[in-house]
Amino acid sequence: MKQDESPQKQSLAHEVDAAAARIADSVITSPLQISERLSAATGATIYLKREDLQPVRSYKIRGAFNFMLQLDDDERARGVVCASAGNHAQGFALACRQLGIQGTIFVPKTTPRQKIDRIRHFGGDRVTIEISGSTYDDASALAHRFADRNAALLVSAFDDPRTIAGQGTVAVEIAEQLKPHPDYIIVPVGGGGVIAGIAAYAAEHMPNTTVIGAEPAGAASMIAALKAGHPVTLENIDRFADGTAVKRAGTITYEIISDLGVDVRPVHEGAVATEMLAMYQVDGIIAEPSGALASAAIGAAGSGKPVIVEPGSSVVCLVSGGNNDISRYPEILERSLVHEGLKHYFIVDFPQEPGALRRFLNEILGPDDDIAMFEYVKRSDRETGPAFVGIQLGAAEDLPNLLERMESSHIEIERVHQNSPMFRLFA
Repeated sequence: MKQDESPQKQSLAHEVDAAAARIADSVITSPLQISERLSAATGATIYLKREDLQPVRSYKIRGAFNFMLQLDDDERARGVVCASAGNHAQGFALACRQLGIQGTIFVPKTTPRQKIDRIRHFGGDRVTIEISGSTYDDASALAHRFADRNAALLVSAFDDPRTIAGQGTVAVEIAEQLKPHPDYIIVPVGGGGVIAGIAAYAAEHMPNTTVIGAEPAGAASMIAALKAGHPVTLENIDRFADGTAVKRAGTITYEIISDLGVDVRPVHEGAVATEMLAMYQVDGIIAEPSGALASAAIGAAGSGKPVIVEPGSSVVCLVSGGNNDISRYPEILERSLVHEGLKHYFIVDFPQEPGALRRFLNEILGPDDDIAMFEYVKRSDRETGPAFVGIQLGAAEDLPNLLERMESSHIEIERVHQNSPMFRLFA
């Protein structure tokens, strides 16, 4: 990251410092923990900045409180409104209740129920929740219209200097907790608020630290903005990493990130799912998809990861949130298995005769392979019947042998790839 001395950077870094003092009584100093698992895998010293341990289980509490603590009496009386995929809304709701401000929250229909329940818990009778739209961007448009009609103040989830400064206070803590300062800070990217704040503060106070963004590949709006030279609206996004799945990056955040030359890398959602499972099973950390983005991005040379860290370096990965609905784990496991090359789907046209399935199992499946899904359509007027079959392999390298056995069989078999509508229908 190119370090400059622009007035904008210096001003924002100063605002981050001021925000840290302002919100000190509203947030915890989240721990910085060494990850033995990731350190062993990379040869670097990997620290996890545990923002999932905040009262609302994400760093979003920082921006919401910094914004709302600066409101005057007239602004508080007007009421406030926000749009959120869930985490910003929780910080917003808690601030409304503690500061005695009436608020309205717009969340998309895809917001996990766990997050909606937590919003109600934190806000109590101080907030009204409106569930509408399919994406964060839909909810944001509704929140803007509500603010215009009701003279309410819009508390941005990421695209306001007060929100950015509050979220950037993560960097103030890292600078105090880790000396010498880390070589890298890896930050999840959605609208860009937290990375803009962290990068501006690091550029001023941690000149030897490189800040790198990790953005979900299926919703890479900041990468698209940096490529185009201005924010652009993505037509379609993968909503898996709901906390960072936005169609359009922030205008202010884009300008800061672009000005500072911050590098933002895409991270495949399947890699995020795999990292979520490792964090849960090995580290005992319940991370939401966006919370696993940063650590999913890093790896040693040859790992194929988007961010390669040198052995001996020190790296901080921001665990941005832990609001994950347990009902999502089947989807998380599915995405991980597909990404790791362990699960594959096929359309098998079985002869409608006794023993056809047994021959398929005996002749095609390997000793460590398993049928993970089987949807069969029997037709009384046909000699064959199609089945949608999911096969889980014992090891990813077993796939070529499986495909070879399928090719040699007398059964018509078609592989279903991930970009196929059939894959999305069944998988």
